[in-house]
Amino acid sequence: MAESDSTDFDLLWYLENLSDKEFQSFKKYLARKILDFKLPQFPLIQMTKEELANVLPISYEGQYIWNMLFSIFSMMRKEDLCRKIIGRRNRNQEACKAVMRRKFMLQWESHTFGKFHYKFFRDVSSDVFYILQLAYDSTSYYSANNLNVFLMGERASGKTMVINLAVLRWIKGEMWQNMISYVVHLTSHEINQMTNSSLAELIAKDWPDGQAPIADILSDPKKLLFILEDLDNIRFELNVNESALCSNSTQKVPIPVLLVSLLKRKMAPGCWFLISSRPTRGNNVKSFLKEVDCCTTLQLSKEKREIYFNSFFKDRQRASAALQLVHEDEILVGLCRVAILCWITCTVLKRQMDKGRDFQLCCQTPTDLHAHFLADALTSEAGLTANQYHLGLLKRLCLLAAGGLFLSTLNFSGEDLRCVGFTEADVSVLQAANILLPSSTHKDRYKFIHLNVQEFCTAIAFLMAVPNYLIPSGSREYKEKREQYSDFNQVFTFIFGLLNANRRKILETSFGYQLPMVDSFKWYSVGYMKYLDRDPEKLTHHMPLFYCLYENREEEFVKTIVDALMEVTVYLRSDKDMMVSLYCLDYCCHLRTLKLSVQHIFQNKEPLIRPTARLSYVSTASGFEDLLKALARNRSLTYLSINCTSISLNMFSLLHDILHEPTCQISHLSLMKCDLRASECEEIASLLISGGSLRKLTLSSNPLRNDGMNILCDALLHPNCTLISLVLVFCCLTENCCSALGRVLLFSPTLRQLDLCVNRLKNYGVLHVTFPLLFPTCQLEELHLSGCFFSSDICQYIAIVIATNEKLRSLEIGSNKIEDAGMQLLCGGLRHPNCMLVNIGLEECMLTSACCRSLASVLTTNKTLERLNLLQNHLGNDGVAKLLESLISPDCVLKVVGLPLTGLNTQTQQLLMTVKERKPSLTFLSETWSLKEGREIGVTPASQPGSIIPNSNLDYMFFKFPRMSAAMRTSNTASRQPL
Repeated sequence: MAESDSTDFDLLWYLENLSDKEFQSFKKYLARKILDFKLPQFPLIQMTKEELANVLPISYEGQYIWNMLFSIFSMMRKEDLCRKIIGRRNRNQEACKAVMRRKFMLQWESHTFGKFHYKFFRDVSSDVFYILQLAYDSTSYYSANNLNVFLMGERASGKTMVINLAVLRWIKGEMWQNMISYVVHLTSHEINQMTNSSLAELIAKDWPDGQAPIADILSDPKKLLFILEDLDNIRFELNVNESALCSNSTQKVPIPVLLVSLLKRKMAPGCWFLISSRPTRGNNVKSFLKEVDCCTTLQLSKEKREIYFNSFFKDRQRASAALQLVHEDEILVGLCRVAILCWITCTVLKRQMDKGRDFQLCCQTPTDLHAHFLADALTSEAGLTANQYHLGLLKRLCLLAAGGLFLSTLNFSGEDLRCVGFTEADVSVLQAANILLPSSTHKDRYKFIHLNVQEFCTAIAFLMAVPNYLIPSGSREYKEKREQYSDFNQVFTFIFGLLNANRRKILETSFGYQLPMVDSFKWYSVGYMKYLDRDPEKLTHHMPLFYCLYENREEEFVKTIVDALMEVTVYLRSDKDMMVSLYCLDYCCHLRTLKLSVQHIFQNKEPLIRPTARLSYVSTASGFEDLLKALARNRSLTYLSINCTSISLNMFSLLHDILHEPTCQISHLSLMKCDLRASECEEIASLLISGGSLRKLTLSSNPLRNDGMNILCDALLHPNCTLISLVLVFCCLTENCCSALGRVLLFSPTLRQLDLCVNRLKNYGVLHVTFPLLFPTCQLEELHLSGCFFSSDICQYIAIVIATNEKLRSLEIGSNKIEDAGMQLLCGGLRHPNCMLVNIGLEECMLTSACCRSLASVLTTNKTLERLNLLQNHLGNDGVAKLLESLISPDCVLKVVGLPLTGLNTQTQQLLMTVKERKPSLTFLSETWSLKEGREIGVTPASQPGSIIPNSNLDYMFFKFPRMSAAMRTSNTASRQPL
């Protein structure tokens, strides 16, 4: 580094180099510059050189002072003083490079994998460096004012390596020439240690003795790059109010205020940011990712993996064989998307090849790879079997790993290592073996080469039954976000992998030691699954278990674990989820219900639903045509639901072909929330009149409107239409379509169930819908009219229907303005001896205690009514008491009742207890019960009265696919976006 001059920042020295006449001119120029820079003014005409040299630093920040001085000296043609300032700035730019060179010392050069990765990333990251070069070039199309470049990637994906390489290229003059003069490097770990700081202190933290040329660094923010590593790990929430932001680089403020002031360019306006982060839903990343920003994701693509393997093996034939093994298993593909895990994989495969072993048999799972990695690394100098020293080393390593995860510690101090029994020599051995390495983020600390290795050692610790140990760092009150460890799924996956005798043998043979807890853990696993079988709600979804079983792959053990499963819930987010699920579902012999949520569209993958599977219920939410074609071949499938997506003409054509197939058994088709309108109703109508097995159609939450309904009504009266049930909840219908609906009810020979809830039918519309029920040609058994905006004025007509129609079994008329007057009329119909209703829903109908005497008489006289819902009505204590007294009566045949039971007095509560004691089989609906829960969610098709879905080995299968975005709905091949 060039030596600095003691007069570099000596204002008085510069002023004394001016003659008295020049000094007077200087002050005039300075007064104008202060106005130009919009800085506070003060009288300076009478000031001497000494006074001015003292006043300026306490009045203005250094960058403003020296920018004004340089501009004034240029105008005064004081070239010698300008050259001195330029020379100082050049020296300080070189000094900054020296500071960064020290900070970015090549720590990886001491590790085998570090040297290899340095060369690999240097060679393959040209695309990233190209983006970084253009992004900070103000003349480039890719650049923008106040640009942030985000470098995203999972753990150990190479973010730090790329940043290191970029800075080193800048130091060597290979990057950002004449674009970036200064780099300020910040890590989340450094920031998390701070509470308050000024920008000047933040910049100076890496400079010797904290003395940085702040004035020069901030003199041109457009040539200043801030690098912020691991934004997702910052402990502060960066939701600072605009009014709290600061622009003074010397003012100490809370760290969140300082960071937000920088990121929003309140400070150092025009500066650049390079920010690294893991993908996260956290607010810190979202808050500062602007539309104009640049975002690039680091991941080893298939092409880069090929380069990696070829570079590692230096033998194309070996590299090709290793790649083939990896690409045949999505789990191994996932491992090799991360550079360090790719290095571990290649290292293990190469050693097995060198030993002449069949690596395809001995390296099938991550457990195999990690077991070989540890065994080879720790016993490479011990011959075929390890001595006691290496076994002791393994035990201490597992003790450290488990203690760290249990106490959310991933970076270990020297004290931690000593407490578990490691000596300096041990640590050197582990470093040489690339197992325990110096932390790249925490000074004087060590960490495992990758979290997976720490998790694998923790799994061994479980099966070794090592004692619990409290490592000193675990007692720290504050833990960084990235150290907070709570998801032990991968640990348990490795444990299940080690329960496989062949995988376990890798370690046991190498170290001459039998893992003592294997049989106990197997016994516990089987017992726990039997416990879950008795209480299935304890296991909300099965993917973690399936990953454990896939890692194990001992056929008899897997069969034993899943044998009791009758219901399985699976979330598919990736190709490997699909592969793991396929493996485990093959062994679920007693499975009856499969709930499946697909959150990613898979390409050229084996379909989860095989032709031999026996399904009776499938729900999808996508125009996934290949899947539908596969489903058409499944003769057990009776329920197909395609929800929450746009249905194209191609999709309707495909549905028509499927339903027209002689082998098709689909009896219930659901197209809820598909944005279907009158224009699509012609297509729906063609499905209805095509014959086939279709018996129930659900079109809820589609804006069909009256025009669409009229089209459907014509189809419902077609001789080929054999529909039994039609669900039209919230379809934007009004009274204007009800005359057409009335004709359908009057003449349809098959329609038994009609749901018109939440449509604005009003009195006129409801009258048209209920009038046909007075005639014997009407076959309707269930009518749902909840939330249809009718009043008590037509209750007399509904009461006549109740009293005369002996086919009607269920009537839902809740959430309407029936009131006590209307209820009195309905009670007359309910008491009639010809009333055959089994269920009536009257929730939220503005009823009071005034109608309860009539209702009570219904309970003791009606001999068919088994279900009555009066929830969300203000019946009061007296009204509820009257109903409870009738419920006690032996003449009451009610089985399910919904009563408003909150706020009852003591006497009524005692009466309620008496009813429950005398009628233990009587079910009381809770206040949270809803019509939707009772009709669509809480009742399975196989258990509903008059169900058209036959029983089979598998009663349910739910599919849920991503929703199509609004902008893509016109494209049949549009990619889906997550819900």
